[in-house]
Amino acid sequence: MFEVILQFLVEFVGEILLQILVEFLVEMGLHGVAEPFRRRPHPGLAAIGYLVFGAVAGAASLWPFPAYLVPGPWRIANLALAPVLAGLAMCAVGAWRARRGQPVLRLDRFGYGYLFALALALVRFWFAR
Repeated sequence: MFEVILQFLVEFVGEILLQILVEFLVEMGLHGVAEPFRRRPHPGLAAIGYLVFGAVAGAASLWPFPAYLVPGPWRIANLALAPVLAGLAMCAVGAWRARRGQPVLRLDRFGYGYLFALALALVRFWFAR
């Protein structure tokens, strides 16, 4: 019984960490790319962009990780919880950047981080084996 619980926790944490890792990598890349584009797009357009970018990241994550890391019955819980935790992690990164005087992107806010992670999680939910 303990082994089953431990396996579930490792798989669940692995799926969440995968989403957070992809989001951090995208955030770091966006800081480098965003410099030439100082003018910020409309928030609604930015939200759609983060949804699309999250879906692309989710599709790309299927190549190295084709199997869903969380067992079947817990997939819905993971779909609900992982984007929230990833959004909170990005919010923490944004606060850390702001305290250090570094530029803060929209992805460094909870809402946009959540949308990105939700799109990533939905793609993995639908297409991972």
